[in-house]
This record gives sequence, structure tokens and C-alpha cells, in this order.
Amino acid sequence: MVMDKDFRGNAYILKHKEVLLNYSGGFADLANEIPNTIETRFASASMSKTFVAVGILQLIEAEKLKFEDTIGAILDFDLKHIDPCVTVRQLLNHTSGVPDYFDESVMDDYEALWIDYPNYRIRHNRDMLPLFIDKPMMYDRGERFQYNNSGYVLLAMIIEKITGMDFDVYLKQNVFDRCGMSYTGYYSFDKLPARCANSYIYCSDTDDYRTNIYSVGVKGTGDGGAFVTSEDIVKFWNGIIEYKLLSKEMVTQMFSKQSGDGKDPEEGYYGFGVWIIDNPKGQDYVYMQGCDDGVSAISEYNPNNGMITVLLSNYGDNVWARMRKIREEMY
Repeated sequence: MVMDKDFRGNAYILKHKEVLLNYSGGFADLANEIPNTIETRFASASMSKTFVAVGILQLIEAEKLKFEDTIGAILDFDLKHIDPCVTVRQLLNHTSGVPDYFDESVMDDYEALWIDYPNYRIRHNRDMLPLFIDKPMMYDRGERFQYNNSGYVLLAMIIEKITGMDFDVYLKQNVFDRCGMSYTGYYSFDKLPARCANSYIYCSDTDDYRTNIYSVGVKGTGDGGAFVTSEDIVKFWNGIIEYKLLSKEMVTQMFSKQSGDGKDPEEGYYGFGVWIIDNPKGQDYVYMQGCDDGVSAISEYNPNNGMITVLLSNYGDNVWARMRKIREEMY
């Protein structure tokens, strides 16, 4: 597999732990021409919803939570117009109908969120509430699948309510540390650790780039925003498929089609925190993905041949087209 030389980010492919591709391109720091490498930490946007899903599933296995528990019974703030009977299961599989602060079916300008509510206010999950708490339900709970960012903010708040810990602290101790993901975490833009890549947005009017620090929250929340390395994402997949994080029975549920109709064969269905592509010739492909201004990320596990693919870009490059090419050439 030869990677396109115009790809800016990191591409990493393993098959049964043998490295098939380790490609890095572009700059982590454009102004100072510091290149991306395998050790670069990339913002992962919604890819990190999968971490939150694993945290919730762990609490269910520990019998501290149930799939059918309702947000009205768990959360201790005024839900206003949100149906208190929405369940944990419905949040996990995007069938809750809770108001989405960024409805991707009708909105495409993420930066517009911060005109009236500055992004520097976003450091905790509760800071996200003003963006959606006063809105009506999008549809009756359980009615249909519709990808929903607010639902995963609420899931992170459930983790915090049950454990008494910030959700990122819980995930560090119970997910990242357990897998040996030493370079993954939810970091604030004003306190980034070493080797974090800036994420760049192209400015067509000036034909140059600016960073996305005014385009997303200062620190990631339950709906996304963790910084990751390619190698740490591989460790995460191995933690799941080797049952270090969840039981075999729970992983089977996580990787099963829970919602969605599969009309878009590339997008596929949704499990718990992961997307699923139907594979009539074998086991289904499982992937996680994320997209923000200046950020694009996808990582896929193919259980049929043991391949794990990670594509991370800090320039918003088209990782989906490259993933299609990898499926065509290597599956």
C-alpha cells in the first residue's frame, strides 16, 4: 500500500500486529515547519465518542447502570423540554431524539455555534448545556436513528454523576491506562502537552491557513475532542478485541447493529459508539470516525483479516476516500 503524498497527517495500518504502513506527511506546526510523525498527537473530534461508549458499557457491566435507566432518574438538573424517559440505550445508539446542539443534517458551519456563546467557555460537559437545553425534542424517543452530539454529552455527564469523577479522569483510569494509551487525553488548548498537532483550516480568500482554536471548545467533552496518537488507537482496538475493557458478550453487543438502516452502504449502521459496515461475505467491519474544522479521523477494525487502520489528519484531509481505497486494495 502506497499512501498519497499529499496526505497531511498519519496513516498507520497493522495486520495481526505486523505494520503494513506507517506514513506521515504535512506539518504539526506549520509556521515552524515541525513535521507530523507517528508520535504526533492529533485531535480526533467525534472519534472519541467510542471512548465514552466504552465507559458507559463498563458501568453497565459493573451493575452501576442499566441500558434502560432513564436520564430523568439519573441526572439531577432541569431537563426542561427533554423527555426524562430517554434511556441510556437510546443515547448510545443515537435514537434518543434529544435536541442536538449541532444537527449535522441541517448545519454545516460549526464555527457559527460560538457567535453568541464563546468557545472559550467550553471546558466541562455542563458548559455545553446552554447550547441545547432550551430546545425541543427533535422527535419522540426511540422513533428513529439520527446522529446526535448532545446525546454523548449527556452520556459523559452520566459517567460523572455515577462515578463522582470528571469523565476524562474516569476514562484515563479505566480505558486509556488499562490499554497503555500513554499519549491520549482530553487536553485544553491553553495547556497542551508536547507533540500535539495544531489543526489547520484553509482560508481561500488569503490562500493560507489558520488554526481551529476559535472553532471548537477549549477542551473536549463527551461528544468528542480527545487527542490521540495512531499507536494509541491501535492499543485501544486491541484492548477491546482482547477483552481487556469489556467482556466478550458486551463487545459482541457493541459491535452489533443497534440502529440505522444501512441505506448508505459506506456509512452503514450504528452499534454502541461505533459504526458498522455490513459485510455479507464475513464479519462486519467496525469503525469510528470524527470530523471538525481542521480535523478528520477514521479508524477501522476488520475482524476477517485482523487489520486495523488509522487515518488522522490535522488539515481535514479526506480520510474517508483513502479508507475506501484501503478496503478495495487490502481487504
